Amino acid sequence: MNKLWIVCSCLIVWSCNSNSDSLHVIVTAEGKTIKIDSTNWPSSFQLGRPASPEEIKKIDIDVRPDGTGLPAGEGSAIAGKAIYLSKCVACHGTDTTSPEAKLLGPVLISTKPGKNKTIGNYWPYATTLFDYVRRAMPYNEPGSLTNEEVYQLTAFLLQANKVIGEKEVMNAKTLPMVVMPAQNRFIPDDRKGGPEVR
Repeated sequence: MNKLWIVCSCLIVWSCNSNSDSLHVIVTAEGKTIKIDSTNWPSSFQLGRPASPEEIKKIDIDVRPDGTGLPAGEGSAIAGKAIYLSKCVACHGTDTTSPEAKLLGPVLISTKPGKNKTIGNYWPYATTLFDYVRRAMPYNEPGSLTNEEVYQLTAFLLQANKVIGEKEVMNAKTLPMVVMPAQNRFIPDDRKGGPEVR
């Protein structure tokens, strides 16, 4: 299998070569030389197609630390707790889950300081939590949560980690204003490129 992969990889690399030679030479793992004539190869293999603006819009959902990219909607911790218990607890547990428990995902709620990196003691921005949950969770069905559900889960996780109050509502305006406890542990990378060293 590895030999086939090597040969295929070589074919791809050499087929992308801008060299005008139509004869490509490949040396296999056994040291055999194979000559391939690519004179009649098409200029394109017609694989794939350009993405439509609607398809691009569907996956262009990143959220920045300052809140740029947050969608409309809002959520509270009370509503988020019900979603957490039905869609998240199986992999992430609760604050009463035993430390010895074998969970599929990391513990997300911890009111006790310790070695585990959780939302309350490690994440620098609340908007990062929203962004990650929206695009990657739940594990078995990523991207299936509505924006309202993501705001609700975000509010619950922030409240459970004692970052916000139980009655606070998270939305595109309030979420970027949340100051995470660990935010001062991170240094923004303001380099513009090149050989800059701090």
